[in-house]
Amino acid sequence: MHETERHRVILAAAQSHAMVTVADLCDLTGSSEATIRRDIAALDEQGKVRRVRGGAEAINPPSQGGLVGRPFSVNETINIVQKRAIAKAAADLCNDGEPIIINGGTTTYQMVHHLSTKRVSVFTNSFAIAEFLIHNSRNPVVIPGGTVYREQNVILSPFGGVVASHFYAKRMFIGCQGIGAHGLMEADPMVVQSELALIGQADELIVLADSSKFTGRSSLILCGLDKIAAVITDAGIRDEDRQMLETAGVRLIVVETPAQAAVA
Repeated sequence: MHETERHRVILAAAQSHAMVTVADLCDLTGSSEATIRRDIAALDEQGKVRRVRGGAEAINPPSQGGLVGRPFSVNETINIVQKRAIAKAAADLCNDGEPIIINGGTTTYQMVHHLSTKRVSVFTNSFAIAEFLIHNSRNPVVIPGGTVYREQNVILSPFGGVVASHFYAKRMFIGCQGIGAHGLMEADPMVVQSELALIGQADELIVLADSSKFTGRSSLILCGLDKIAAVITDAGIRDEDRQMLETAGVRLIVVETPAQAAVA
């Protein structure tokens, strides 16, 4: 991750949580402690955050707590070519007349460009997905009640939702913080709670994860591999990760990006 992107992540994390640790920032950016400490020092000199022991804190603490994780605006620029190819393959699984659930995320967001010509009912907790489909399609769109978390562009409620509990879907499309032998991983308890409530409403759970997510890790496990019907990823997936999914009985859909196709 480039310095500019790291600085945006640090500023967003501090503004969302008032105080963020060096360890948290290392996880969010994939950078070393030394790099993060230099970034914090630079932002402190610019008067954008306050350097404290073990991390950084916001100059003006937020009145509302935020979610753990990188901002939507930062994530959407990372591995964008792979995300677009994965999202197209996901949209190709959707048939006219089917109800689907799309969870908020930068990979799932890329599905909207292909869904605008389809006729599907969509339940989503993504403010960005809902807004695009409302303006660019005739698809019915259902959103849950709750709080809009601007940095991640999602709508979440700590109290669950009546609408969500009554929405049946043929498939649920979901991204993740990481995926490994223990299953899908997420970074924030609120996100886990919201996603768990929706997983049971769909016949199939389809995971959209570029190959970098197989090395991503978090302390929160959303669900085991046994709950996943299929994983859509790019050709950068490692052989050991292919084998892991095959052993777990998970269908693997591998897409090629233009660059990967040229190499092949």
